[in-house]
Amino acid sequence: MSGHSSESEDSGNCGGKDREMYKPCSPSDLLSAKLTIVVGDTLFSEEKMLLVQSSDYFQAMYRSGMKECHQDKIHLQCLGARGFLIVLAVLHSEIPSLDEDDIVEAIECAAFLQVTPLTKHLINLIDAENCLLMYHTAAIFGLMDLYHAAALFIRDMYGELEAEVHKTLPSELISHIESLTPSVFVAVGTHVTCGVDESVHNASRTVCYLDETRNNWKVLTDLPLEASTSMAGVTVLDNKLYIIGGVHGVHKQVVESCFCYCVENNSWTRIPSLAQLRYNLTLMGVDDCLYAIGGEYERTVMSSVEIYNIKMGRWTFAAHLPRPATGVACTKTMGRMFVCLWRPMETTEIYEYISIKDKWQLVTTLIRNQSYGHCMVGHRDNLYIIRNGPSDDFLRCLMDCYDLTSGQWSSLPGHFANSKGLLFTAVVRGDSVFTLNRNMTLEYIVDRKSWKSRRQMKGFPRSGSLWTFLLRLSDAHMLQL
Repeated sequence: MSGHSSESEDSGNCGGKDREMYKPCSPSDLLSAKLTIVVGDTLFSEEKMLLVQSSDYFQAMYRSGMKECHQDKIHLQCLGARGFLIVLAVLHSEIPSLDEDDIVEAIECAAFLQVTPLTKHLINLIDAENCLLMYHTAAIFGLMDLYHAAALFIRDMYGELEAEVHKTLPSELISHIESLTPSVFVAVGTHVTCGVDESVHNASRTVCYLDETRNNWKVLTDLPLEASTSMAGVTVLDNKLYIIGGVHGVHKQVVESCFCYCVENNSWTRIPSLAQLRYNLTLMGVDDCLYAIGGEYERTVMSSVEIYNIKMGRWTFAAHLPRPATGVACTKTMGRMFVCLWRPMETTEIYEYISIKDKWQLVTTLIRNQSYGHCMVGHRDNLYIIRNGPSDDFLRCLMDCYDLTSGQWSSLPGHFANSKGLLFTAVVRGDSVFTLNRNMTLEYIVDRKSWKSRRQMKGFPRSGSLWTFLLRLSDAHMLQL
C-alpha cells in the first residue's frame, strides 16, 4: 500500500515541497462537480460527491485542504484501470462478475481507496473457487473485513478445502483459519409461551445444535419462558438469534415480547416490540437490519413491512409488499434479499427488496401447472425454488433454478423427497444445504445443475414445525456445553 500515491495534474509529486494549502472543500463545492481521474493511460470522469460519499480516501482528500481537492483532474498511481472501473461499477449499483485478475485489482483498489461498497461486493462474491485467492490477497493488502469473511467461509468448508489450503497458503494464514470455529447447524421446535410451573413443557423448550462429529443433538440454550416460536419470525443476524412475534393460546393471541440470543455471552435480552404486532410473519436479517415481512394480526393478512435497525434500536416501516401475504418464502444471497409471492393461475413471482430505493422490485415470474414456490434457497447467484408436485403433492417436490446473472430459468431433474417438510428447513453452509425433520438430517451438495445427497445424520426429536439456522460457537462456549 505504501507504493500508491495521488498525483495532481501539475504537481508532479503529491509530496513535493511546493504544495499549496487551501481550505477544505465545502459541500456546495462538490454538488454537480465532476472529477477526472487518470489511472494509467485511462481517464475516468465521476461525480465528486459520489466519490466522497463512498470512499474514505476521497473524503480525506477533500477535507485535507490540499490543492488536489480544488482541481478537476488527479492521477492515481500504481492502481489498475480495470480495478478502478470495477469501483465505479459497484458505486453505480451494478453487480459485476469478477475473474481472478479482476479480484486482485478490485481488492487493491478497495484497500487503497477504502471503498466500503466494493468490500461488501467482494464479500458477497466469496465462493469455493475464489475464497483462497480472496483470503490471501486481502491479507496482503490489509482489507480486513474481506480477510475475516473469507477465513470464516474457508473454515466452514475446511473438509473440502484443507488439502488446497495447505498447498497454497502461508503457514500463518493457515493457523488463523484453524483457530476459528466452524458454523454449526442449529434447530428449535415450535413452542408457545410457558409458565414457571409448567415444567413438563419447559424441559423441551430448548435450542439445540448438531454435533456432526458425534452425530448427536446437544442443547445450546433454553428459550425464555415468555418467548413463542409458534408462528413467530425467527432468524440469525451477525451470529445472534432473534425471535419476533408469534402466538400463544388457542385463539392465537399475539406475543408482544421480542428476544435476542447472544452466542458470545450465552444470554437472552429483550428488544423493542414491533410497531404493528403480527404473527405468521417472515423474518430476515440483512446488513445490520431485521425485516419483519407480512403476517397476520387478528386474522387479517397484512402487506406491511417493518425494519429494525440494530444500531438505532428501533422499528420503522418500509415499503409494503405488493400484496398481503403470510409465511412468505424468502432467501438472501450475495447480499440481496428475495421473497416469493403467489398469484392466481399457478404463478409464483419473485421480488427483491431494493433498500436504497425502499422498493420491492419484480425480478422474475415462474408459471407451473398446479404448482407454487413454497421455499426458496439462495446459493451463489442462483435462486432455487422448491415447489409442490402435481395435485398438491408435498411429499415429492420439484425444483427450479433461477440464475440471477443470466436471468434464465432451468429445472432440476427428478423429484426431491420432502417427508415431514424436510426441504422447507433448508440452510446453506458453503456449498452444502442442510435439511431436517424428526427422522434425519440430510446434507446436499449443491452445484448449478443438481442437489446431490451427501450424508445422512440424526434427526431432530421434536414434533411440529422446525426453525433451522447456523450459529458460530466460540471455543469457550463449546467447552462449557
